[in-house]
Amino acid sequence: MNDYYFKKPNDYLWQMVDYLVVGLGLAGISFCERLKQNGLSFKVVSDDSQTSSQVAGGLYNPVILKRFTLAWKADEQLHLTKSFYSDLESRLNVQLNYPLQVFRRFHSIEEQNQWFGASDRDSLNHFLSPQLQKNSNQYLNASLGFGEVLHTGRIDTSTLIEYYRKSLIKQNLLIQNRFEHNQLAMEQDYISYQSIKAKRVVFCEGFGVKSNPYFNYLPINGSKGEYLLVKAPELKETRAIKSSLFIIPLGEDVYQVGANYEWKDKTNLPTEVAKRWILERFEDLVTCDYEIVGQIAGVRPTVADRRPLVGRHPKHKRLFILNGFGSRGVLIAPFASSHLLKFIENDEPIDDEMNVDRYEKKFS
Repeated sequence: MNDYYFKKPNDYLWQMVDYLVVGLGLAGISFCERLKQNGLSFKVVSDDSQTSSQVAGGLYNPVILKRFTLAWKADEQLHLTKSFYSDLESRLNVQLNYPLQVFRRFHSIEEQNQWFGASDRDSLNHFLSPQLQKNSNQYLNASLGFGEVLHTGRIDTSTLIEYYRKSLIKQNLLIQNRFEHNQLAMEQDYISYQSIKAKRVVFCEGFGVKSNPYFNYLPINGSKGEYLLVKAPELKETRAIKSSLFIIPLGEDVYQVGANYEWKDKTNLPTEVAKRWILERFEDLVTCDYEIVGQIAGVRPTVADRRPLVGRHPKHKRLFILNGFGSRGVLIAPFASSHLLKFIENDEPIDDEMNVDRYEKKFS
C-alpha cells in the first residue's frame, strides 16, 4: 500500500494509513502493538490528558483479593501478559516487567479459612498458595500473617508510556495534540482527520471518552484513584502487601501506597481528603517512620458492569472503541486489543461480555 498520495493535482499532501488511534495509555499502546505485529500502518493522536495508565499501580494479579475470587478471564489474560510485555521490553530496550510477590494480609481467622477454601478450588489453586505466610517484618502489623498470590508482578506503566511515546515520535507516528472530534469526516471509503486519511479509527481515550460525541452514550462512570509515594528506609519490604490498600515497592526505599475509589471528583488533581484516607490505612499496617515524597491521581475508565468496552460503533462502521479496563488495565489490554484487531481484520467475534453491542439500546 502506498503511504502517501495527492488528493488532487497541486493540492496538499495527505497521508493514508490503515488506522488512526486516539489515545496513548495502555489501551492505545496495546492496540498499536497489535497493528505493528500484523504489518498495518497507523498514526496516533494523544495529548496525554488522561493519566490513569501513568499513575496505575501496574500490578498484574489474577485474583480479586477482597473476595478471593478469580478476576474476569484472568487466566487467559495472564497467559498473554508476560509475553506481550517481554516483547515490548526487547523492542524498546527498557525493563518494564518486575516479578513481584503479592501478599494478602489477613484480618481475621475467618479470612484465613476463606483463603484456604479458595485455594482448594480448581479455578484458583494455580494462583493461591495454600501455605500460610507468617509475618517476618517487624514494621508490619500483621499478626495473622498473609496469603501469597502466585504468578504476579508489576509493569512500570509510566516508563512504558514514556518510552513508547519517544519511539512513536522517532518514527513520526505521533501527533501530540488534543483530538478534535468535530474535524473527523466520514467518507465512503475512508475517514479523514486533518491531513490524515484512515481506513478506520480506534478510540482509546480512557475516561476522556465522555467528551467523544460518537461513544459518549456508553456507561463509563469513572473512578478517581490516588496514590501516595512514601519513603520508608526502615521498612525494607520487597513484596507488594495488600490490606485495605496496596503497598507496592518501587525501589530505593520508596513505596506506592493506595489507592482509593472516588466517584464524584473526576479531575486528575491530588486531594488532601484522599491523602488522609490513605495515611490512616497505611499507619494501621506500617509502624516505622516514613516521609511522603509525592502524590498522584488519575480517573480510571470504569464501566457499570465491570467489563471492557470493545467493538464497533452502531452506526459508523469505521469507528471502533477499546476502553473500560478499570483498575486491571495491565492484564486486560493485551487480551482486549488482540480480540479487537481479530474482529476488525478477520471478522472473528468479540466476547459478548465485552462487546459494546450490549449497550446498543443506549445509543438508540
